Amino acid sequence: MSMTQSQLPPNEAELIESVRAGDREAFYELVRPYERMVYATAISVVKNTADAEEVAQEAVLKAFSGLSRFRGEAKFSTWLLRITYNEAKMKLRKARSHLYESLDGQPPNEEGDFWPRDYADWRPIPSELLEQNEVCKAVQDAINSLNPSYREVLVLRDIQNLSIKETTAILGISEANVKTRLHRARLLLRDSLAPGIDGCWIKGQRYKKVRPW
Repeated sequence: MSMTQSQLPPNEAELIESVRAGDREAFYELVRPYERMVYATAISVVKNTADAEEVAQEAVLKAFSGLSRFRGEAKFSTWLLRITYNEAKMKLRKARSHLYESLDGQPPNEEGDFWPRDYADWRPIPSELLEQNEVCKAVQDAINSLNPSYREVLVLRDIQNLSIKETTAILGISEANVKTRLHRARLLLRDSLAPGIDGCWIKGQRYKKVRPW
């Protein structure tokens, strides 16, 4: 085992070695703790549940196919979310340019017929998040209204609780930019949700209007 891999959590390092040795079931165990993080990263970029699920599946497939290139220089989760972020950005570019590629005629990858499982819990479990449904909806509306560059940082740092270093690695920007965008995103979110600014909190109803910026 390499020096960098030895720095991974023991179980994670063992799972990676098992996958490389041909144990596909080990891969499902490897990615399972990060399923929701993958989905949250995808939807923070594409803002569409169907596209986010497609991005998540494709990211997992690419992680499986490219696991031999993972050197353990960053956390496995950081590496996986970086793949997810890149896939989501590619999805947006393809949608905007209307360049949809057909799978027909594409050569099979070297891993054969592997396809990632359709995980049942890519999306958050409603019962866990909707205890305060109206408030949650207002917050989600506000987050979705953010400029993508701010929204991505906010989701990674404040929702997924990733470190500055991990966020930097995933987004490919400097730590200074992460901090600046996060600060700006928090201010905009606070401004959007503040009572009395282009709307108000009404008892029994959600915040009616998200302030545009």
